[in-house]
This record gives sequence, C-alpha cells and structure tokens, in this order.
Amino acid sequence: MSIKHLLHLLLTFITYIAFGQKKNEGFQIHVERTSAAISVDGVLNESAWTKAQTTSDFYMVTPVDTGLASVKTIVKLTYDNQNLYISAVCYNKFKGKNIVESLRRDFTFNKNDHFLISIDTFDDLTNGFTFGVNAAGAQWDGQVYEGSKVNANWDNKWQSATKSDDEKWVFEAAIPFKTMRYKAGIGRWGINFTRYDIKAGEKSSWAPVPRQFDPVTLAFTGVLLWDTPPPTPKNNISVIPYALSGVSKDFQAETNTSFRKDLGGDVKVAVTSSMNLDLTINPDFSQVDADRQITNLNRFKLFYPEKRQFFLENGDLFDNFGFDGLRPFFSRQIGLSLNPNTWLYEPVRIQYGLRLSGKLDKDWRLGLMNIQTESNSEASLPTQNFSIFSLQRKVFSRSNISLQLINKESFGLDEKLHPNSSKFNRNLALEYNLASKNNNWTGKVLYMKSFSPKDSSDSFVQAANVTYQNTNWYLSWQHEYVGKNYNAEVGFIQRTGYYKINPFAGYYFYPKNPHSKIANRAVSINSVFYWNKQNLTDNETTLSYAVTYKNRSAFLISGANSFIKLQAPYDPTNQGIPNITLPAGFDSRWTYGLVNYISTPQKMLTYSLLGRYGGYYANGNLLTISGELGYRFQPYMSFSVTYEYDHIRNIQIPDKNSMDGSIKTTSGVELWLITPKLDFTFTNKLFFTTFIQYNKQLSNLNINARLQWRYKPASDLFLVYTDNYFSDNLLAKNRAVVLKFTYWWNL
Repeated sequence: MSIKHLLHLLLTFITYIAFGQKKNEGFQIHVERTSAAISVDGVLNESAWTKAQTTSDFYMVTPVDTGLASVKTIVKLTYDNQNLYISAVCYNKFKGKNIVESLRRDFTFNKNDHFLISIDTFDDLTNGFTFGVNAAGAQWDGQVYEGSKVNANWDNKWQSATKSDDEKWVFEAAIPFKTMRYKAGIGRWGINFTRYDIKAGEKSSWAPVPRQFDPVTLAFTGVLLWDTPPPTPKNNISVIPYALSGVSKDFQAETNTSFRKDLGGDVKVAVTSSMNLDLTINPDFSQVDADRQITNLNRFKLFYPEKRQFFLENGDLFDNFGFDGLRPFFSRQIGLSLNPNTWLYEPVRIQYGLRLSGKLDKDWRLGLMNIQTESNSEASLPTQNFSIFSLQRKVFSRSNISLQLINKESFGLDEKLHPNSSKFNRNLALEYNLASKNNNWTGKVLYMKSFSPKDSSDSFVQAANVTYQNTNWYLSWQHEYVGKNYNAEVGFIQRTGYYKINPFAGYYFYPKNPHSKIANRAVSINSVFYWNKQNLTDNETTLSYAVTYKNRSAFLISGANSFIKLQAPYDPTNQGIPNITLPAGFDSRWTYGLVNYISTPQKMLTYSLLGRYGGYYANGNLLTISGELGYRFQPYMSFSVTYEYDHIRNIQIPDKNSMDGSIKTTSGVELWLITPKLDFTFTNKLFFTTFIQYNKQLSNLNINARLQWRYKPASDLFLVYTDNYFSDNLLAKNRAVVLKFTYWWNL
C-alpha cells in the first residue's frame, strides 16, 4: 500500500472520529406550547396530553439490542412559560407488583423498575441532565458530563407523580426551565427516554442505544424540536437559607458538652440561562450522608466522592481533570481535613465561597471558584484561600481542550503551629479529551505542573489513555509519568515518582440462541506496571471470566499474579503495628484467585458474595470474604448488611535483632467490617435511615441516624444523630445531635 493510500485512510479515520453524523438524527419528537393548566398528579386527563405528539416504539438495549422492546412505553411532552412537562405510560408485560426498593430519592437502578429522561440542552452530545422516577414515585436526577458520565449527587427542584394499576404505571413530571441550563434561542435539544422493567428483564430506549453503552449516553439521543425556542426564565434566583441547632461532646478529649446555633445558606443566581453563580456563607453539611468505611489493605489513602451540594453543579469542570488517583483538584480537600489516624475526613469551617460555572456558548464552558476557610487548631491548619479557574473549549464533534489553574494560599502561617502547611501551592493542568461521535473512541492526554515555595525540578505530570469499545471488544491503554516532586495539595494524588502503563483487553460473547438464559460472557486480561527511575516496583496481571444472565444476576472468576517492591516501610494489616512492618526495599510476589456472584434483583431477597484466597506480602496468606445481604419490604422499608472479613496470616518478617538473617512468622490477624443499614421511606417526602459501621481495622463503631422530612420540593427538615465508640471496649469517643432546617426560596 502506498504512502498516499495510508494518508488517505488516516485522514478518513480522523474525519470519522471527529465529524461523524449524529447516530439517531432520524428519531425526532416535536413539543408544542400549551395554554392549558396541567396538574402533576399521574392522571393524564388534561387536554394538552391529547394534543401532544406520541413517541414511536422503544428499542431493546438489554439483554439484546437487535429489535423492538417487548414492553410498551408511550411518552408525550408539552411546555408552558415555566415548565417542560413529560408523561410516560409504562405498560406491564407480566402481572404482579412493580419491583421497587424504596421511596428514597436517587434509587439504585438495578433494583427498581424505572423510567429516565436524558436531555442534551445544548445538542452538543456532551453535557446535559437526566431525570426519572421508579415505579413507586421516588425521584432520581443528575448532571451528565463527558457525554455519558453522571453526577448523581446533583439534586434540584422539580415535581413528579406516579399512578399504577394492574395494566400499567404512569409517570408525570414538571421540570422547571429554571432547573436546567441551556442557551437562549436554541430550538433543538437532544433527548432520549429509557425504561427498565425488571420482571421482563428488559431495558429499552426510544432512540436505540447499543447494549455496551449506558442508555444515558448523549451520543445516542434523538432530537427534540421546539415549536418556538424554550422561554428564558426571568429573575432566576434561589435563596436557600438554613438554621441549625446542635449539641456534641468529645469524650476522648474530656471536654464539656458544646452547643451549636448556626445560620447560613446558599444563593443560586442564573447569570444567563446557561451560566450559574453559586454563593455560600457559613455553610454546614451535617445532613450529608456519612462516608461508607472500607477495609483498606493497600498502601495509599482512600477516595471518597463529593456529596456536598454547593460543589456539585458543573462539578466536572473542577474535579474531572486527570485520572482516578491522579487529580490536580479535588473539592473534598476544601472544608475537610484527612485525619491520618482514621483515614477519614473531618470538617474545617468554610467562611464563604462562590462558584461561577456553565456554558458561555455552545463551544465554551467556564468555571471559577473562590473559597475561604477558617483556621483550625485541631487539624493544625491556618486560614486558607482556594481559587480555581477552569476553561473548556469544545473541538470536533464531542471532544474538548481544557485548562485549569489552582491556587491555595495560607494566611498567618506559623511553622510551629502549622507544621504540615505551606505558604502556597499552585497547579497548572492542560488536557485534551477525545470522544468520538459514536462513542466508540474515548481518551485523554494531559500535562500538569505544580509550583510550591520549595519548588524543584521533576514537578510535572504527563499522562494519556485511549479506549476503543464496540459490541464485542473493549480495549484500552493508559500510561502515566508523575514526577517525584509533583505536589497537588488541593488534589487527590496517591503516589509520586513513578512511571505506569496499564493495557486492558476484553471480549464479549453473545449467545446465538435467543432462548438462552445468558445475556453475555466476557473474558479479559488486565496488567498494571509501575517503575521508579531504577526498577520495577509494582505489577499485577489479572485474567478474568464473567457471565451476565438475562435475569441480571452475574458471576465472575479471576486469577492474578502480583509483585510489589516496597518504597517505604509498610504494615500489611494497615493498623500501624510495628512488629509486622516490612522495611523499604522488601519485595514480595504472590498469586491469588477471586470469585464473585451477584444475585438477580427481581427477588425481594438480594445478595452478593465475593471470595478471595491466595498469597500476600512476605509469603503470607490472605483470605477475604465480603458481600451484601438485603431484603426489601417494598416500598416502605429495606434492610441490608454489607460485610467483609479478612484473615491475614503467616507473614514472614525479617528479624532486625538477628545477626544471621533469620525471619519470624506472624500469627493470624483478623479484620472485620460490618455495616447493617435500615431504611424507612414512609412516603416519598419522609425518610428515616440508620446504619452502624463496625470497623476493627480503625477500632471504631459508628452509629449514624438521619430523619429527613421534605416538606416542600428541595426544602427539608433534618434530625441527625452520630455516635462513635472504640470497637474493642465500646467506650464512647464522641457524640452529636443536630437539628437543621433548610428552605428553597425562588425569587
């Protein structure tokens, strides 16, 4: 083949990746304005619904994606000056109760019959919103970014209702234009509808979506055509004040009982229909769900997702630079301090904050943030200010180029009082995100550089990945170089001073027999290598075989070979036990096997079981048994227990006191993590959740209970109780009770 032909093929490939036509351009639905009043009650008796256009048949997504859905779903849309109205009639294929877990907001997808709407308000196949309900009326919403990823912690104000009978269940919703962000004057949006019927074992969508992709993927949206461009909301300002009263006591420090009385709140201002300004003064996040603890048997700190509402809208503009374990900015570093003894985040008071984020036009996105925190003597932190600037430019069809600047500044710094703080820390990040129009190709190339008072060479990062995915193949490559002196104090960096490569290959098999109980089988191989500048420090290669059944149960078996050469002393139990700490430079190699099974979500009783057995550090052995057991008394109560048992034994430690290089073998170490959770959803406005976390590794027993009454949309009354004890003797550590009132007021 000639050079000319090669160049032609390369140009054709790049053009296809960058400018391919929208996949579901032919799926179009018109929406017309109504002057008739609509009552959101799940009863579609208004005249506007009889006049609205009806969608065509839905297509199956899973278990196969080659034909029309067997369950019937009818969707209609209309609008007025305030709201976009959506209705869906979801017919049942089989008799019996709809399957739902509870009435709680942001439900688990695979345990609930549900209906979702995906809306691409800029028709750019990249950013959008998703709204939905389960069959009992519990709401779910989120922000879509990078075309297919969803920030499900994002919550906003909208109304919905459901009604059901033996033949069907009906969904009706009003989504305020004030809730969404869009460019004024645009008369065309992207849209898709997704239905999941657990009894039928079928997921379907209006505009077809290949089964290897999530149905929320904006690359596969159809077209929503407005008779006139949607109205631009006026005076789109929301004030969300809170009042709080609480009492707490620290038994470890033997301090007196302390009482709290706080006022504060947020203001949300729609600067334009696509750009939002968030302001917060003296915020409090005591009502946010407590972090789920896990047993940590690796050498690096754990990642906990952001749940605080102030940081969530357009959160990808700030938090999504880099890769997992390699983030130049992570919002949980603001207002929270990682306790090195418990590996958990503890609050640091925020005085004020502002965020400006959203779209300047169809191609440009902007994010600005500035936050001031108080000094904290317990955490040895001075007063600090955080400033973040993010700018994103869309290129080609769905790709973008992004720039981020991060500045952390300390005030009143005292080396004795604040030994772990620096005068400043700054970071520059630049990345290119690849996303083909059909979503088969995705990837990222990035460069990051840090600046600190003691800055030196080798303080940069260069990394890239690329993924190809079609019906059968999933192929990916990722490599990273992180300089030894790279420092991201407002980021999440697990390690520095390494090279890494991570190739992955997976292949999916689909049965030819349409009556097969198997949805798909998959084999995969994954390898991860780390080097420092001298030698290989880590390697793990894993071979896996997985089966997913049409009833959505799943089975996985895998085997792995691992090698680690320690770069610092390490206790393999992660409990800080000196007599079983391995020295720097110690290397270990082992193999292990893993089996995992997840039960079908169709049953009231659900469970998962994972077993891991094999080698561990220093010729040791590790047995892990973990999983979850749950039962739901739908839709009002669900009970679950997650558990993990780890048994570490026979670790052979070099004897420091021996002259002949002898070793000593440790006796067994057993770690337990047990988390029972009881969730009452009396209505879709009144919830009570309590869970207990027994963590032997951290020697902690945590009790967290929360009563929430959503007396108006997005307005709540919370009563939160938290208690911590030592797990071995049950002596109290600390205790707190908080009563918090919030109100969402639209001006």
